[in-house]
Amino acid sequence: MNFSRPHALTKAQFHYCPGCSHGIVHRLVAETMDELGIEGKTVGIAPVGCAVFAYNYFNCDMVQAAHGRAQAVATGIKRALPDNIVFTYQGDGDLAAIGTAETVHAATRGENITVIFINNAIYGMTGGQMAPTTLPGQITQTTPYGRSVKDAGHPIRVCEMLATLEGVALAQRVSVDSVKNVKAAKKAIKKAFEYQMEGKGYTIIEIVCACPTNWGLPMQESLDWLRDNMLAYYPLGVLKDVKEAKE
Repeated sequence: MNFSRPHALTKAQFHYCPGCSHGIVHRLVAETMDELGIEGKTVGIAPVGCAVFAYNYFNCDMVQAAHGRAQAVATGIKRALPDNIVFTYQGDGDLAAIGTAETVHAATRGENITVIFINNAIYGMTGGQMAPTTLPGQITQTTPYGRSVKDAGHPIRVCEMLATLEGVALAQRVSVDSVKNVKAAKKAIKKAFEYQMEGKGYTIIEIVCACPTNWGLPMQESLDWLRDNMLAYYPLGVLKDVKEAKE
């Protein structure tokens, strides 16, 4: 078996920080497009955030959305081009803060799109501020003494919330902190795209990721912190799967 660059991934060099998980996830999405043979009919929506330049990295058609509006843009494209495969690629600030309304309403309408959701518990591009997913007690630029639940509320568990909505076909949380979990994440992403191709409705894959730069940790320590802290609050697993429910 030869290990080579997926055709759906361009040769552009990633701009991400060392240890960032975005590069791994980009590859998994590109491999999925290659395996399903859908590169030529896929449209991706780039967010505002660390992945703002995602349009440089995928060989499929890409559209840049305003901050938080990726799923609204995806809805319009999918309705105009129903035979195309449409996905958004969003961070926790873009999806779960300024884009909360777009996320909830696209999900409850059952829009037949796929959402790739990067959860690293912090705002990355803008310098490391508290995000909707920041853990209780977690130190950020805007919570130097740790996130106070009393003042800032609890973190949002996006998949658990969306799993309660009728229009959601698949809501699953994965991670890319180990070889085993990378393989599981690839399988989940592929399933989400397949569900869209089958017209099952809204699919979201939440990927718990590391942000060594804004966490202020070396790369290996950031993975340990993720396992010890994030996975306790955001456990991996399938929150909703309409196909499994029927079976």
